[in-house]
Amino acid sequence: MFMLNGARNVAQSSQILQKLALIIPVAFRNHRRSLASWVEADEIARIISEHPFPEKPLYPLLSQHIQPPALNNELAEDILGRLFASHSNGLKASEFFRFCLTHCQSSLSPDAFEKTLHILTRMRYFDKAWELMEKIGKSNPSLLTLKSMSIILARTAKFMSYEDTLEAFERLEKNIFIDRKFGTEEFNVLLRSFCTQRQMKEAKSVFVKMYNRFVPNTKTMNILLLGFKESGDITAVELFYHEMVRRGFKPNAITYGIRIDAYCKRGCFGDGLRLLEEMELANCPPTLETMTTLIHGAGVAKNASRARQLFDELPSRNLQPDVGAYNALMSSLIRAREVKSALALMDEMEEKQIGHDSSSYHAMFSGLMKTNDAEGVCEIYQGMIKRNFVPKTRTVVMLMKHFCQNQRLDMALSLWKYLIEKGYCPHSHALDLLVTGLCSRGRVLEAFECCKQILERGRHMNQPSYLMLKRFLLQGRQRERLNEIESLIKKLLRILPPPKGPSSAFQTTCGL
Repeated sequence: MFMLNGARNVAQSSQILQKLALIIPVAFRNHRRSLASWVEADEIARIISEHPFPEKPLYPLLSQHIQPPALNNELAEDILGRLFASHSNGLKASEFFRFCLTHCQSSLSPDAFEKTLHILTRMRYFDKAWELMEKIGKSNPSLLTLKSMSIILARTAKFMSYEDTLEAFERLEKNIFIDRKFGTEEFNVLLRSFCTQRQMKEAKSVFVKMYNRFVPNTKTMNILLLGFKESGDITAVELFYHEMVRRGFKPNAITYGIRIDAYCKRGCFGDGLRLLEEMELANCPPTLETMTTLIHGAGVAKNASRARQLFDELPSRNLQPDVGAYNALMSSLIRAREVKSALALMDEMEEKQIGHDSSSYHAMFSGLMKTNDAEGVCEIYQGMIKRNFVPKTRTVVMLMKHFCQNQRLDMALSLWKYLIEKGYCPHSHALDLLVTGLCSRGRVLEAFECCKQILERGRHMNQPSYLMLKRFLLQGRQRERLNEIESLIKKLLRILPPPKGPSSAFQTTCGL
């Protein structure tokens, strides 16, 4: 069994950190570049992820074993990036960031701060996020950027009320960005926070309310146009576009790209091509993003030949295809059931040294699953693992579902182990699938260990997983293990907001 108990985790973490304390300074002397190597960042991220939580704070462990010469901004960014991608607990990320503020040998970048803020707000640690922003505003104001403002406003708009978001904007202006005069750019950030959540009623209200204070620009109008596009209302997109023109704003490539994307996503590929012609007549050359949108749109319309034609036109337009353009063509081929051609495209990407990203793998896995090519899925999966690539959550969930439904629990557990060893804390949806698969086949102790790993890493498990595990543990007269899981849940609920949904029922079930 691959899972480790808590005591062994602590011991292993301590041993690894002791090794790193010796290895990293040597590397620092031997290389003039910074020390953010994949191995070092992976190891430290895994240590942070595996550290017992909330029983022991992380700061003393880091302070004891990571020597100051080892720590620089690039390494901090890489570790925080892994903690973000792995859905690590926000308090751990915050503690590591504070450690870096004190001990980092170079100045931290806004990117490191933004990643930390993103992790905290994603888990709805708003008090901690504001506390950190106030600290940075006083001690390191250069780290405050429009992006950090955007992160906290977008999450406030998502999880809280319209009034709370406006209060947050005011608080940022008066208490955080003290030396900055708010203008159109900050107004655009506020509008975007509503538009990205498809809260167009609120976005329009803010626009009308603050129109006289902040003079809108073309970017402002594009943000609103994007919001209408995200809501899926093509009529609203076109009405607002004409209002934008009537107000005297000149459309740019982004404006056309938004309109083209709105039509393409609704399967109106012909209208997308019409807008491309309109764009060119207006002396507004299409960008790579515009062409990528059209290639994807051709796929939605299941016109793979047109998608290929548009892709082949890129060099003649002085555009070089990137991973996004390849992914759009790959998706188009898969929609047309041309899976072999899509596989050949992945090989072409390798030949041209254009790396596969999470979208590449997701599209390929999806295509192979639709054609019931289980061996093909395993082959691509093994290749992905050999490249040490960690896919995004939606791909992990898709793979976990595929393995569990096709009676490949060995592969499902292999994926789980791979994520854990990389320092990632798999999403609760992946845990739901794995627990269901394991329990239904009598492998209850392995399901118990997976649940325990999630909770020890400071992440909630969903109520369905808990109820299923509880039922099978009680059937197997494993009351002690159930008590251990419930104890971890109770500790976590004291400091971490419960997951969205029927959380009260979850707490009641656990006796809280």
